[in-house]
Order: sequence, then structure tokens, then C-alpha cells
Amino acid sequence: MTEERTKKSIKILVVEDSRTQAEFLRYILEEEGCRVMLAEDGREALEEIEAYKPDIVLTDIVMPEMDGYELCRRIKSDDNTKDIPVILVTQLYDPADVIKGLESGADNFIIKPYEQSDIQRWIDSILPSLHKPDPDGPQNALIIRHSEKDYSINAGRTQILNILLSTYGVAVRKNSELEDAQERLNSLNEQLKEAVFDLKDTNEELVSENTERRRVENALAEANKKLQLMASITRHDIINQLTAMQGYLEIAMTLKEEEPDSAWESIDKAFSMIDKTKNTIEFTGDYQEIGMHTPIWQDMHTLVLNSLKHTQIGDIRFENVIPEGIEIYADSMIEKVFSNLIENAVRYGDKITYIRFRTEISGDKLKFICEDDGVGIRERDKEKIFSYEYGMNTGFGLFLSREILGITGIKIRETGKSGEGARFELLCPEDAVRNSGAE
Repeated sequence: MTEERTKKSIKILVVEDSRTQAEFLRYILEEEGCRVMLAEDGREALEEIEAYKPDIVLTDIVMPEMDGYELCRRIKSDDNTKDIPVILVTQLYDPADVIKGLESGADNFIIKPYEQSDIQRWIDSILPSLHKPDPDGPQNALIIRHSEKDYSINAGRTQILNILLSTYGVAVRKNSELEDAQERLNSLNEQLKEAVFDLKDTNEELVSENTERRRVENALAEANKKLQLMASITRHDIINQLTAMQGYLEIAMTLKEEEPDSAWESIDKAFSMIDKTKNTIEFTGDYQEIGMHTPIWQDMHTLVLNSLKHTQIGDIRFENVIPEGIEIYADSMIEKVFSNLIENAVRYGDKITYIRFRTEISGDKLKFICEDDGVGIRERDKEKIFSYEYGMNTGFGLFLSREILGITGIKIRETGKSGEGARFELLCPEDAVRNSGAE
């Protein structure tokens, strides 16, 4: 008889209270050519066995009323059915499951979860020994103690060996699956670590970008506010200057016949108003450039050197001892600030012999210093020199400097001693200065 015919002659009773699991087993077994009967519980199974006597009983262990162990015991205790192989379907969580199966007289196990290939291998392995008596014959009861409980086992060596081989094979396969899963887990863990590092880097970049964005937004808002204010101020000044010019010209027209000298004096005054208006318009052109471009990081040492190109210092000694690599976050016009400081020192320093740019640490803050040994600035003028009104008579350089620096929150003040020299300090917020050379 061929193996195919043997399979077709096998009649298997599947005892399973889950209809889904029962139909799945039926499908697999019928694919292998077996004839399949179904029973929902132990009692129905006993009735089917008495009526049709299957070649194999395949039973789940966990069932209501009568579990698989009890069903197996009843089958094995009946002389008419004791030769029917009983296969227990279990998840095999505990060694006690194997011992209970041996005690109940089970012939083998199918371990959940199973696949179609598992059932196929089981059928191929059990067919050769189907209905063959155990060569050891009936055995005396063997008492085994496990977990403080005694079990009585009558199984022969072949039966025990088959069950142990079956469970061992499952254990080997599960261990192999576990090792594969562990390898995949390790690989996923490495990928997760890389993802975490990437996420951390991305997060740091995002924080940096957000900080930079807020810094730019604040600078633009400050620039817009200053431009609106200055537009209002300069418009008012130009109107006043034009009004004064018109007045002087009207006076000149009135006096040109009777008092020509006085008329020419009025014309001279009108021309002075023209110069003031021209200076105001030029200032407006410079001022409107402030904040028009996004602030950037710039090297202080290089800025000071470049600013020297815009003025003549003659025999005055120039010292730039600001270390390279220190950067300041400022408006792109900041070079004008240093040019203006150098120009003012040359123009108003009188006895000046040197101009020095350096850094100074005050507490945990870094300051940039521009100092000279000229006549200095009188105490009462230290704050006035940065005002718009003061600049109308002496030039708007220091007023523009304060506005340019203020775009990114940098403050400028004069702290020198009158008669000993001027000293300008630039005070930067922590986020507006950095050392690009630091690791």
C-alpha cells in the first residue's frame, strides 16, 4: 500500500471547542488526504469514537466539562479504544504538560501555534508507527514527582521517547526562532539607536534653527520699529528746515533793494539750511539700510581690520588685539560702527597717539573695547553723543552706531575719563557672541 493510499485510509477525529481552529485543522488534514470528523467537546468525542472508531484522535487540552487529559484517560482505559493513538494539542507552557500527557496515556503532542507544514511533518512521522504495539508491552506504574505533586506513568519507553523527541524538536525549533528573533531584535535595536541619534541631531538642529529664527524675527521687528520712528523724525526735521529756508529767502527778497548786505546774510543762512537738509537726507539713506538684511555672524577681528580701510589715521598707532575666531551676531552694517569709532577718535582726539581694539571679561560676559589716549569725552556729554539731536550738529555716526548694534540687542556706551581718552564698550547678549574656534 502506497503512502498516498495510507493517508487516504486514515480517519482522524479532531476534538476542538473552537470552530475556527477545528476547521483549520480539518482543512490541513484533508489537504493531506485524510478523512476528518469533528467533535466540540470530550463527551461528543466519546460518542463519535464509539460509533465510528477513528484511527487517530487529535484533541485540544483546554475544553469545557472534560479536558483533553481526561478524554485521553477514558480512551486508554477502555479495552475497545485503548489502541487508538491520542495526540494532544497544547501550547506546552510547562514541563508538567508533558508529564500530565504521559500520565493520561497520550501518544504524542502537537505544539501550538502550528502551521500546515508542522501538521504535514507530524503525519509523515506518525504513519509508520500507527497501530504498532509498544515492543516493551504493558509497563508497571512509574511514580514521578514534579512541583510537589506525584504522577503515575504507565507509558513504555518507545512512547516516552516519541513524546520527548517531539517536545525536544519543538524546543529546538523554538530556540532557533528565538535566536533569529534575538538577532532581529538586536538589529532593530541598533537601528533604533541610530534613529535616536539622528533624532537627537535633528532636534538639536531644529532647536538651533528655531533660536536663529526667533533672533532674526526680533531683529526685523526692531529694525521695522526704528525705521518707522526715524521716518517720522526726519520728515519733521526736513519740513522744519525747508520752512526755515523759505523764511530766509523771503527775508532776502524783502531786503534785497534796501539792505542788500542783510539780504545776503539771509541767503547764506538759507544755504546753511540746504546743507542741513542734505545731511538729513543722506542720513536717512544710511538709516534706511539698517535692518534691511538678515543679521549674520561676523568675525570681530576681521571687521575691525576692514573698517580701518574707510578712514585715514596718519601717524596714530593702531592696535587690533581681538583674537581671531570670536564672532558677533549683528546687522551687516556693523563695519560702519567701527569705522565711525576710528573716525571720531582721529577727528576729536586732539592729542591722540593710539587707537586700540580689544576684548575684556567682566564676570561671565565678554565686552569689546575701543579706546584711545586722546582728550576723551566730558561726563555731561557721554550719553548725548548717541542722540539724534546731538548728531545734527556733529554728525550722526554715533547715533547710527547705536541703532545698528541695537538691531541684535548689542549696547554701546562711553566709559572713558575726560582728559585721558575715550573708551567705548560693546555689551553683547549671550546669544550674540560665540567663539567659532572653540571645540
